[in-house]
Amino acid sequence: MKTRLAFAAVTAFASLTSAADLSSPEWQIKTAVLAAPTKDRAAATVLGYDASGAVVTLRAGTNNFICLADNPKQKGFSVACYHKDLADFMARGRALAAEGKKATDVFKIREEEVKAGKLKMPDKSILNVTTGKLDEATGEVTELYTRYVIYIPYATPESTGIPLAPLADGAPWIMDAGTHRAHIMINPPKSTAGAKSTPASDEHKNHK
Repeated sequence: MKTRLAFAAVTAFASLTSAADLSSPEWQIKTAVLAAPTKDRAAATVLGYDASGAVVTLRAGTNNFICLADNPKQKGFSVACYHKDLADFMARGRALAAEGKKATDVFKIREEEVKAGKLKMPDKSILNVTTGKLDEATGEVTELYTRYVIYIPYATPESTGIPLAPLADGAPWIMDAGTHRAHIMINPPKSTAGAKSTPASDEHKNHK
């Protein structure tokens, strides 16, 4: 009996010590760049989370992309990568959320700040959002699915010809039309993306 208990204790200890460290900068960088185009991953800037949960720069990059690691405080695995011209807009959203502002308040505040010229919003820019199935024991992420968000402030179906709902699976459509946050959504068909999970209809959970 003691032998079995000792073996179980050793096995449990080995399992704990070999488990992936999902808080390490290395793991955060490795998985955050999954949302970036393959050729741009090595040179992208990577933001992640420190022990307190604050967003910090884990790696300074040299190209136009900024990647954000998975938020450990939220369910599911989701990382994002966006063009550097969206940096101010994204940072402002995170700051307001950290203050406890609700999504509706964040939207309203940023709308007012963009209109007043206090917050920079590019004429057009892209955000990629990648979700997947995380194995917390190994740190491996499978069933990856990437959707694309193209910001085009104040765009409408009338100004672009793009509808408010997709006309077919994977077809583009506009969300938040006519506002500072108007963006074209492109959710590739799951059959071509190889994903089993259903993608969210809006942005990355850390970027609303």
